[in-house]
Amino acid sequence: MPNALAHEPSPYLLQHADNPVHWQPWGEAAFAAARAGQKPIFLSIGYSTCHWCHVMAHESFEHPEVAALLNEYFIPIKVDREERPDVDKVYMAYVQAMTGHGGWPLSAWLTPELKPFYGGTYFPPEDRHGRTGLLSILRTIAGGWRDERAKLVAEGERALAALRRHYVPTGPAVEEADLAAAGGAALAQGCRDLIETFDPAHGGFGGAPKFPRSANLDFLFRCASLPGSNRSANAVAQAAHTLRGMAGGGIHDHIGGGYHRYSVDAAWFVPHFEKMLYDQAQIAVNCLEARQATGDERYAWMARDIFDYVRRDLTGPAGQFYTAEDADSPRPGGGDAHAVEGAFYVWSAAELRAVLGADAELVGRHFGVREEGNVAPAQDPHGEFTGMNLLAQRRPLAETAAQLGLTVEQASDRLQAALGVLREVRARRPRPLRDDKVVTAGNGLMISALARGAQVLGEPELLAAAVRAAEFLRRELANDAGDVLFRCWRGSRGASEGFAEDYAYLVQGLLDLHEASFDLRWLQWAERLQGTMDARFWDEERGGYYNSPAGDAAIVLRLKEDYDGAEPAPSSVAALNLLRLAALLNDEALGRKAIRTLAAFQAQWSRAPQALPAMLCAVAFALEPARQVVLVGDPAREDFRALAAPLHEQLGPRRVVLAITGEAERAWLAARVPWLAEMRSVGGQATAYVCEHFTCQAPVTTAADLRRLLHPGRAAAP
Repeated sequence: MPNALAHEPSPYLLQHADNPVHWQPWGEAAFAAARAGQKPIFLSIGYSTCHWCHVMAHESFEHPEVAALLNEYFIPIKVDREERPDVDKVYMAYVQAMTGHGGWPLSAWLTPELKPFYGGTYFPPEDRHGRTGLLSILRTIAGGWRDERAKLVAEGERALAALRRHYVPTGPAVEEADLAAAGGAALAQGCRDLIETFDPAHGGFGGAPKFPRSANLDFLFRCASLPGSNRSANAVAQAAHTLRGMAGGGIHDHIGGGYHRYSVDAAWFVPHFEKMLYDQAQIAVNCLEARQATGDERYAWMARDIFDYVRRDLTGPAGQFYTAEDADSPRPGGGDAHAVEGAFYVWSAAELRAVLGADAELVGRHFGVREEGNVAPAQDPHGEFTGMNLLAQRRPLAETAAQLGLTVEQASDRLQAALGVLREVRARRPRPLRDDKVVTAGNGLMISALARGAQVLGEPELLAAAVRAAEFLRRELANDAGDVLFRCWRGSRGASEGFAEDYAYLVQGLLDLHEASFDLRWLQWAERLQGTMDARFWDEERGGYYNSPAGDAAIVLRLKEDYDGAEPAPSSVAALNLLRLAALLNDEALGRKAIRTLAAFQAQWSRAPQALPAMLCAVAFALEPARQVVLVGDPAREDFRALAAPLHEQLGPRRVVLAITGEAERAWLAARVPWLAEMRSVGGQATAYVCEHFTCQAPVTTAADLRRLLHPGRAAAP
């Protein structure tokens, strides 16, 4: 008989609806049951495409003895971290502080007042390989709650107090005047730290496991554009080498496009196979910046590969973007319904020969296919890839072509045709679960990526996809006034309103969409949403943004995230958004709020710059002179498009872009930026004004003249 999760919209919660555990969703009903029965809460947090969440569900939550203990002595609660990031971040902070590491599934035991007193991540049902099993832990905690409850309650109080000391600083706030000196030093140290920890063999930073932490690459590109930087060549080379290593490795889906979550080894070879929307969006931006920095078309191809995957497999009928695809699926061929990690993606040598015929040798040589399989036992502890091959580029295409007596063009054509055949064959396999939940934050990141893709690649269909997604969010995930966001949509809008990351990521996306489309409505919406973010999440006393709004009694600690991980911290993104809005709207108050945000985290980014690379990008923007480019004309005309093209050809210092496209837009903008009122086209042509330090150069009407103003001293782009 299904439990209480059967009525929830979350795909993750629905995966556990038939567990024998009497799960309840996060909410007052579950909390009241814990208080009434004076039982501890067992909190389990994960997400639908998490491999180890599936493992623990199958091993432990389908285990009758585990279920019996949980049902008798605890109130079991399930949380989808993508629906409730505020809950996840509180208890993840506790588990990381307690154990030194974190991850999902997250397991925490709480008092009825929601204070944590024990936690961890994955637990097998029985003790094994030195790891305590869930059965042992449940019996011990149940006994402790019965016999020594006061000690566990006291531990909850102590743990919460320790978290509060770490996340709620005391003492005087940092003075804004310190920013210039501290910022310059942190930018230099951050560049050094990344360059010194770079893996020259495979790209990326550090060893296994290796994550595509996109904020690091974004920061490297900022290092390359810092005035007077002598690290420019190294920074660009290392970011580009990392992207090439990822593109060639097994973390890249060579058949279907896009990137898996992370690699278990240092060489990007064996991934955990889930695919997350937020990774696709951020890696695409890294590729676009690599294209701008190097002029190399390989990075444009890499960005298109991601966009093609997202538009084909992660896009809904109304243009919305889905959250993720799972790592696990049943093995092809039937006979075993049990889901296995990576089953959708791996191939036997015999299968490749049967499917590809003469081209099997080309694919085999290029991707390192072996008869016995190409995954070493040490990289496959559960034997899931025995006899199977992961596709990962083993040599340059020119070398593969030479081995087979082909030209590079012949080898490329045959390889692309073979991958197309494999894509058709793979499409007939049992697909991994797609989490078709729409999360505002992830959609904001993807809107940003597509808008920037339209600018750098000059492909209007990317802009159209970004516009459709933004219109979906405005229609389905915002209130009628457009100033309040909601977190999730799955057939209908969820009950939870948006969190700080939803506002920050969507405002960023709307600013990028405005600069790509020159449509004023996106700037206007971004301004409204920033106002709501300030009202709901801003820390008036010390600056920066809390993850969650005030007033939720179920959140025992409001956190201000201080680490740019798989997704950047909301305050990091918001700081840059505020700086851009201040420059776009001539709003000094927004600029001061940006500086206060940076100052609020100065202790963190000064002490450990590598923890906040996205915030350091905002620091770099804040320390540079204000730069604006104002375009006057009709974006639908060819002369306007030609004039705008140089804005995105090369990577350089950040600037904001405004467009006066009609008298209504002129009036709205001039009310905020009075000096725009007199900017008009010259001779009826599209016209650009380049301004710095609030002083504007003479207007220009040709792309060549605009290039000279944007990049003085550089060679003109072809």
